[in-house]
Amino acid sequence: MGDFWQPGPITTLQALGSFSDGDREEQIRGFVKTRPVSLVLPCLYSEIQGPALPRIVEELGRVGYLRRIVVTLGVADEGQFRRARAFFRRLPQPVAIVWNDGARIGAIKARIRRAGLPLGDPGKGLAVWMALGYVLAHGDTAAVALHDTDIVTYRRSLLDRLVFPVVCPDMGYGFAKGYYARVTDRLHGRATRVFVFPLLAALRRALGPHPLLEYLAGFRYPLAGEFSLGEALAWGARIPADWGLEVGTLVEAYRLCGTRGVCQVDLDVDYEHKHQDTGVGSDRPTGLVRMAREIAAALFRALAEEGVVVTEALLRSLGLAYLREAREAVRRYAHLARANGLRYDPHAELDLAEAFGNALSQAGAAFLERPAGTPAIPSWERVAQALPEILEELRQAVEDDNRT
Repeated sequence: MGDFWQPGPITTLQALGSFSDGDREEQIRGFVKTRPVSLVLPCLYSEIQGPALPRIVEELGRVGYLRRIVVTLGVADEGQFRRARAFFRRLPQPVAIVWNDGARIGAIKARIRRAGLPLGDPGKGLAVWMALGYVLAHGDTAAVALHDTDIVTYRRSLLDRLVFPVVCPDMGYGFAKGYYARVTDRLHGRATRVFVFPLLAALRRALGPHPLLEYLAGFRYPLAGEFSLGEALAWGARIPADWGLEVGTLVEAYRLCGTRGVCQVDLDVDYEHKHQDTGVGSDRPTGLVRMAREIAAALFRALAEEGVVVTEALLRSLGLAYLREAREAVRRYAHLARANGLRYDPHAELDLAEAFGNALSQAGAAFLERPAGTPAIPSWERVAQALPEILEELRQAVEDDNRT
C-alpha cells in the first residue's frame, strides 16, 4: 500500500489506484499531439555490452509516443560509435546518437569555448547538455525525459510515469523527478542515505529554515538519474558538468519553475542498476567520495547564490553537525534493515560517513578559496545569444555523424 502523504513544498505523485499502464500510455498519446516528448539516454559504450541496455531497448521499442530518442554517447572511439549506431538501429523511433568524442562535436565545443563560455570537463553533465541542445535545435519538442541506461529491472511504464506530469496539460509541471526504493538483499543508495540526507539535515540545523533547503529536503531520492522537464527549463537551465548534475538540476528547477512547478513521481519499479565504488582509502577522490565532494560544492554554490554567507566558522560546525546526523542515519537504517531481514554493515557505513565528512571539509575549503568553483555549463539560451547559429550547427554535426 503506497502512502498519500504530501510533505514539504513540492507535490509527491505516489503510485496509487487502478490507473493501468495501458490507460496511462493512451492518455499520453493524446497529450503528445500538442506537447511532443523526446527521450535522452546518457550512455557509456560499455553499457551497450552490459545486461541492462538490451532490455531497455526492447521495452522502448514498444513506446509509441516519442518524437525522437537521443543517445548521448561517452567514452567511445570511432569503431565503438559505429557499433553503437548499429545497436540502436533496431528501435522503431527516430534515433540520433550524439558522439561526444567525435571530431564534429569536438569542433562545436571548441567554438563555444572560444566565445568565452565554459563547458567544464567531459562527463555526464556535458553529455546531457549536448543532447538537450540537439533536441532544442529541432524546435518540435515540448518536453524531454531522461533516464539512465544501466537499469537492469527497466519497464517502459517507468517512462510513462516520468513524462505524465510534464505533458499533461491539466498539471502544468515544468519538472518531474523520479524516485524509487533501491533495495535487493540490502539497502543501496549510499550517497543519498549516508551523505545527502544527513548533510541537508545538518545545513538546516546550522542555518535554520531556508526555502531552498526545505525544497531539497522534500525529495525522496534527490540523486535519482530519472527526470523530465519542459522546453522552457531545457532552454534556461545551467547544468553542472560534474557529479553535482542531479542536485544542480533540482536547484535550476527551483530557480526557473518554483516549487509549484516541480513534482516528484513514484516510478513504481523494483529498481536495480550498477553500484559505484566507495572510493574510501583511495589516494585521490574517486567513486562515492568524489561524488560527495562535488555534490557538496554544488550545494555551497547554490546557497551562496541564494544570499547565504558561507563562512569558515559555518563550515567547521557543519562538519560536526553532518557527522552527528550521519551516525543517526546509520542507526535508523540498521533498524530498517533488521526489521526487513536485509543485510546491513553499520561499521562499513560509519567508515563511509567519515570519508564523506572529509570530502565535505575538502569541498568547504575549496569553496572558501574559490567561491565560484567550477562554473556550471551555461544555459542553451545564453549560448544561443552569443552564437545564434550554434544549435543548427550542432544539429547538422550530429546528423552528419549519424549518416557517415
